[in-house]
Amino acid sequence: MDQHVTSKPPRSEVAPREPAVRPPETPPETRPASRKRRLALGLALVLLAGAGLGWWLKPGRGTHHRPAIAPASALPQPVREAEAVSGDFPVTLTELGTVTPVYTVTVISQIAGYLMNVEFQEGQTVKQGQEIALVDPRPYQVMLEQYEGQLAADQASLGQARMDLERYHTLNRQDSIARQTYEDQVYVVKQYEGKVKVDQAQIDNAKLDLVYCHIVAPITGLIGLRLVDPGNFVQPSSPTGVAVIAQIQPITVIFTLPEDSVPEVLAGLKASGALQVAAFDRSDTQHLADGTVYAIDSEINTSTGMVNLRAMFANKNTELFPNQFVNAHLLVKTLHNATLVPHAAVLTGAPGAYVYVVGPDNTVSMRPVTLGPQNKDQSVITGGLKPGEHVVVDGADRLRDGAKVTVLQPAAATPAH
Repeated sequence: MDQHVTSKPPRSEVAPREPAVRPPETPPETRPASRKRRLALGLALVLLAGAGLGWWLKPGRGTHHRPAIAPASALPQPVREAEAVSGDFPVTLTELGTVTPVYTVTVISQIAGYLMNVEFQEGQTVKQGQEIALVDPRPYQVMLEQYEGQLAADQASLGQARMDLERYHTLNRQDSIARQTYEDQVYVVKQYEGKVKVDQAQIDNAKLDLVYCHIVAPITGLIGLRLVDPGNFVQPSSPTGVAVIAQIQPITVIFTLPEDSVPEVLAGLKASGALQVAAFDRSDTQHLADGTVYAIDSEINTSTGMVNLRAMFANKNTELFPNQFVNAHLLVKTLHNATLVPHAAVLTGAPGAYVYVVGPDNTVSMRPVTLGPQNKDQSVITGGLKPGEHVVVDGADRLRDGAKVTVLQPAAATPAH
């Protein structure tokens, strides 16, 4: 039996296998480091983008940084000052008033008839007694002649009755007639005497009507617009009349004062007899005229608590016009040697009225004061301040007690060209 013998080839016949060439592998420890760098780079880009966006949205970007400055309270505050002075202060009361003529007359015809003529120019000044219109006088002239004729007839009858009475008187003494006949004749004479008086009264009335036909100005003053035209029938019951005349020289201003001021005003009137009043226009800026208060109403209006006063003005240049609104400045009294400061120096707050007083070392101190009368320019200080002290009039809103200030000089006046 044959045996199959497997023989191995000699080593020298088998070609040796060469190992495959591989690329060098990245060491495991370098891969995480590369990933971290990429993450860091991405994060840096995100942060840079966020910083850029924040800079873009920031208000006032692009401005230069300025060095910090000290708080304003630590620096001297610029202010303007004024000196408290001693002087006279007029105490005035200002109220709204109305210019009112002393006399205002609506001229109405005293008789009925047709208006024949208007003899005035609208808006002119007429004198008392000046004829301004004419009513047809012819009917009243005819009536006058009728009454005169009646008077002549009654006077003749009276003369005849008196002659008969004389004859009856002689016969009565001779006892030739009855006494009753004589006495009846006495009363006949008296009847005719009465008729004559009536006739004379009618004549006088007719003459007065003829006078009334000539319409005259009852006062001297400014006549207004014509209220009726020639040719119209006028009569005493007419509600409009012919024209309106207002006396404007002199003229008055009626204004009101609160009842709290009445005692002071009455004391001033009692002391001087008349108080000075200055009339300003409606805006209270232009001085119009000066006058005096000479009358105060007899009672206070209980619904308003006000009392009326009347002031008289000469009005020589017609500065005041009827029904014009004015501001009446009533001078009640004058304070002498009063401490005066500009009105802007007085402040009000928790302590009441106070001022900032400027010391010699340019520091201010808050000083409570007691106020007296005031006007739009000055205030009277009755306590807390003396003449000669300096007070802040501009810039006080930024001050506090003990603050340092820098006093600004008043601006120089610009020379006129």
